Amino acid sequence: MPLDLAIVPVAGLGTRLLPATKSQPKEMLPVGRRPVVQYVVEELKESGIKRILFITGYGKSSIEDFFDVNHQLVKHLRESGKEEHLAELAFERNQVQYAYTRQREQLGLGHAVLIGEPFVGRQPFVVALGDSIIGMHAKSRIVERMIEEYERSQADVVVAFEELTDPREVVHYGVAKPRGPISNDIFELESLVEKPAIDEAPSNLAVAARYVFSPAIFEALEQTDRGKGGEIQLTDAMQRVLREGGKGIGIRLPSTEPRFDIGNFESYFRAFVDFSLSDPQFGDGLRTYLREKLDSEEGVS
Repeated sequence: MPLDLAIVPVAGLGTRLLPATKSQPKEMLPVGRRPVVQYVVEELKESGIKRILFITGYGKSSIEDFFDVNHQLVKHLRESGKEEHLAELAFERNQVQYAYTRQREQLGLGHAVLIGEPFVGRQPFVVALGDSIIGMHAKSRIVERMIEEYERSQADVVVAFEELTDPREVVHYGVAKPRGPISNDIFELESLVEKPAIDEAPSNLAVAARYVFSPAIFEALEQTDRGKGGEIQLTDAMQRVLREGGKGIGIRLPSTEPRFDIGNFESYFRAFVDFSLSDPQFGDGLRTYLREKLDSEEGVS
C-alpha cells in the first residue's frame, strides 16, 4: 500500500499572533496570495499524498470551508463576467480526500497526532504542521524524499531538519543528535533533545515541521507522560521509539527549500515579504516601492 496519508495539526490557538488570530486560524493568514494551509496541502499533494486528516479545534471551521467546492462562488464569477478568477479556485478540485476531527483540549502536538490513530490505523503516515511552509511557494520535495527514505531504510521515524545559522536559536527547538558524523543530508538519528541550552546542543539541526512515522509512534504517545503545561510532547514520543530500538532517520532541508514558520509576527512578516516579492505580477513593482521607501527613510535619517 502506498504511503499516501497525512495528518495536518491545525488546532493551535495562535496566541503569538494575536489579535490577528482572535477570530481566524493562523493557518488561514495570507502569505502572498494564498493562506498558509493551502501551501501545506499543495506541497503534500505534489508529494503523492491523497488523504489528509486535519486535527482542528475551536474556531477552525474556516479551514473546512476553504477546501470545500463553493458552487455559489463559481456561479457568481461566471455570471458576473469574472471567469478569469476561476483559475484561482482550481485547488478545490484537487484529487485529495479531506477529513476533519477535533482536538477538544489543548494537550500538545503529541496529543493531536494521537487523535488521528482511529483514522490512520496500522499504516505509516506523514505529519505536516499546518503553520509551516517548506520552500518558496511550497516548491519542495522534502516530504517525497522522506517517504522514499522511510521505505528504503525501513525506519520508524523520519524527521526533516533545518540548519540554524544562529546557534542561540537551538533553545527554541527540538534538536538532532546524529549517530556519528554527518556526511550528507541524510543521517541516522541517535536521539532528539528538546530545547537544549546553547552549550548543550548536540548539533545546530532543528526539527522542521515534517515527519514520517510508522504506527509505532501511537504506542509511544500512549505511554508518554504529560510534560510542561500538561501537554503530550511529540518529541518525547519519538525519543521513546528511538530509545526502545526503533530506527530514526534525519533529512536536512536543502538551502533551496527554506522553512517559513508562521508562528510569530517577525517570521510571518518576513514570509509575506518574500512571497510577495516573488509574485510574477506584482513582485517587481513591490521591489521598486520598497527600494524607494528604504532610500527615502535613509535620506531622512
